[in-house]
Amino acid sequence: MSAATGRIDPDASIGAIDRRLFGGFVEHLGRHVYDGIFEPGHERADARGFREDVVALVRELGVSTIRYPGGNFVSGYRWEDGVGPREQRPVRLDLAWHATETNQIGLHEFQDWLDLVGSELMLAVNLGTRGTAEALDLLEYANTAVPTTRTLERAANGREQPFGVKVWCLGNEMDGPWQLGHRSAADYGKLASRTAKGMRQLDPSIELVACGSSGRSMPTFGAWEREVLEHTYDDVDFISAHAYYQEHDGDAQEFLASAVDMHRFIEAVVTTADAVGAARKSDKRIMISFDEWNVWYLTRWEELAVTYGPDEWPVAPRQLEDQYHVLDAVVFGDLLITLLQHADRVRSASLAQLVNVIAPIMTEPGGIAWRQTTFFPFSITSRLARGESVPVPLEVGAFESARFGAVASANAVATVDEDGASVFLVNRSLTEPAELSIDLSRLQNTARVLESHLLADDDHYAANTLEQPERIATRPLEGARVEDGVLHVTLPPVAWAAIRLG
Repeated sequence: MSAATGRIDPDASIGAIDRRLFGGFVEHLGRHVYDGIFEPGHERADARGFREDVVALVRELGVSTIRYPGGNFVSGYRWEDGVGPREQRPVRLDLAWHATETNQIGLHEFQDWLDLVGSELMLAVNLGTRGTAEALDLLEYANTAVPTTRTLERAANGREQPFGVKVWCLGNEMDGPWQLGHRSAADYGKLASRTAKGMRQLDPSIELVACGSSGRSMPTFGAWEREVLEHTYDDVDFISAHAYYQEHDGDAQEFLASAVDMHRFIEAVVTTADAVGAARKSDKRIMISFDEWNVWYLTRWEELAVTYGPDEWPVAPRQLEDQYHVLDAVVFGDLLITLLQHADRVRSASLAQLVNVIAPIMTEPGGIAWRQTTFFPFSITSRLARGESVPVPLEVGAFESARFGAVASANAVATVDEDGASVFLVNRSLTEPAELSIDLSRLQNTARVLESHLLADDDHYAANTLEQPERIATRPLEGARVEDGVLHVTLPPVAWAAIRLG
């Protein structure tokens, strides 16, 4: 058994936790919207066709904001197709995912669903095949109260009051050659700046996200952020970051180091953004919107992807339906810890995605909905993490990573609020339990453990499935206790845990 010691000092606060850190992402992709959140005729569907079992699970997940409608999908999307009478809406071909889009769910219906799940809308505009004029049309339609042709159209479509969308994404992954309308950093930066300036003229209260790199491994990473921000620094509030992780070649120990990559990604983007600001002699600080992150077995999808013929454009095919196991969920929980460790600059994040597509929630058409293993770290962290994020530096052993060198075998972060504190922990070791002792003497209202949650299993590849939807769940962390102002915790190998103190 390895031992680790740490200390929580509230005076070392990283920063206040923005609730938008616990955002999600819904894209018109696969069975996410159709057969996922929307399945008319299902026995659990409401009068509008929304699955009430899915609504309940999304509410339990605790998602604050939801980015919509993409993703790659948005770069070919005409928002007007999704408003007005459903029987008059056009059917389109979605080039991003080679599918047919029926447009039965659009802006109004999605806002209705958000009202049910208690989340706020984060809207992306198409800067791939469209531009500034179309973005302004959508903003006027969504946010303006003055009677105009657009706002009267909105009222006729069922919503007299504005949607009041606060956060807007200026396109999606425009650095990626796979993206419709892909362009250079200079061309995108100029377009994003023009669009941002126009949108602020219409609604100065909005917050805007410029496209950063779609991954730290992109050949243009760093240079892309610098050049985009040189054009948009004064116009935007956030630069986006996207990252997905998976186990490669059965190397579980290397997979357990994934959060190190996320940490370095964030640090690099912050350094680049601040360098642009310093060169401009600006006191402004650009924040990060980590608006796509998850475990995604991308290589598996590429290997197994169905190739459709030129006349085959299916509606809501099964795409990207990864099944997550315990190991995935532990890495996932570590990524959440990393986001909290950067709460001073990561002010928004979106788990990609929510239902069926690389998702914490799965559904079967006409059947049940269930929680994947990744559901538990997100729902528990979203509920317990509040107040200030506080580092928990650990004196702990390390393992050797081929990519990152020496990697700490455990990771932790705390959040502190007026009622107590929450501690989030992960044991990255494949073989050794971890015995942790964390000094709480600088904290008030932390005399005992109020609740604890452990995610671990002897079978690191155990998962929840249609046949066994409750195979994996969290359980209380036996032996977690506070003695003489010290929190004592023992974690089994490959484990994530959360503890509420009060």
